[in-house]
Amino acid sequence: MLYDFAARLVGVFLKFNGSKAKIFGKEHLPKEGGFVIACTHNGYVDILNLGVSLLPRHIHFMAKKQLFDMKVLGPLVSNLNAFPVDRENPGPSVIKIPRQLIKEGKIVGIFPSGTRSQENMELKQGAITIAQLSKGQIVPAAYIGPRNVGEVMKRQKGYLIFGEPFIVGAGKEARDEAAQHLEKELQRLTEELESKYK
Repeated sequence: MLYDFAARLVGVFLKFNGSKAKIFGKEHLPKEGGFVIACTHNGYVDILNLGVSLLPRHIHFMAKKQLFDMKVLGPLVSNLNAFPVDRENPGPSVIKIPRQLIKEGKIVGIFPSGTRSQENMELKQGAITIAQLSKGQIVPAAYIGPRNVGEVMKRQKGYLIFGEPFIVGAGKEARDEAAQHLEKELQRLTEELESKYK
């Protein structure tokens, strides 16, 4: 399968350049069943490292709709288990597709950035809503390290940490509390990595 081949190729490339992320907290990952993983995002190497770290399980990435319109990148992204999201005009598929994936026992990856932008908050809220409606767990994760190929070629080291999974209860109040918890956990995990390796 293309995903396995690409992930292993990426893993070799990152390892060769010393940028394959050192993993912490992998024992927190659910051993079976579908779940949401919400990982901090500051480039695209974090996505690569996250995908490699969960092998042999696959991640189904939520990606911008515009990527699928590109001639070369579009078909490639589709074959790498990504699914399109129109963030400007979100429809039912924004929730329906990942909800179905989790019910099928698959992992859905959502990447809020480290900023406090409106888009970032919407992604965090989306992760919480998907977990709530699918009755799946959500795993917070943080990454620090190279952001692009240039930084990988400079042999910058990467670090990835997984927090403890949690369940989102029923109702709006539970959803709001979970969103605040996710925000705090992403910040805490990032600070934990930074205190150790920066």
